[in-house]
Amino acid sequence: MRVVSGSARGCKLQPVPGMNTRPTTDRVKENVFNLIQDYVRDARVLDLFAGTGQLGIEALSRGAAHCDFVEQNKTAYNIVCKNTKTARVDSRSTVHCGEATRYLSHAPKRAFDLIFLDPPYGGRLLENALSTIETFDILSADGIIICESAVEDAFVHGFEVVRERRYGATMITVLRLRDGGTE
Repeated sequence: MRVVSGSARGCKLQPVPGMNTRPTTDRVKENVFNLIQDYVRDARVLDLFAGTGQLGIEALSRGAAHCDFVEQNKTAYNIVCKNTKTARVDSRSTVHCGEATRYLSHAPKRAFDLIFLDPPYGGRLLENALSTIETFDILSADGIIICESAVEDAFVHGFEVVRERRYGATMITVLRLRDGGTE
């Protein structure tokens, strides 16, 4: 697992020990950033369910202004802290240890331009996160949400689908506010 492009290109990131996390493959990550490249520079980023932190770190490496990482698992939280230091992006990062919904309920209104949602596959974490993001209105008017899920995972949301791409067993869905965020 490495940073694909930008100021930290080639930097190797530590994985979370054990089988409880599923890091995004470099191939999928590179394709995701090709899809969203116009949204990254100077973006305020949220990497929810951060795992290793690699998606937020990649965004910072490519010029994002700041990234908030949220991870509930203490071991993974420590890995995110190490990986942001290794990639030399820790000065533009804030790492939060806690439950995703709790973090979202306290996040500033329209605070994020780019939100990565890559929870464990299956279950309702992704759907619940999207509902909470919509309820607390934390996505900026022109912001996007990048969801990573298993192809068979279905989730309901109130956002507009910008793009969907399948990479083997992984589905990437890019969302934005309906009507481009206008009221």
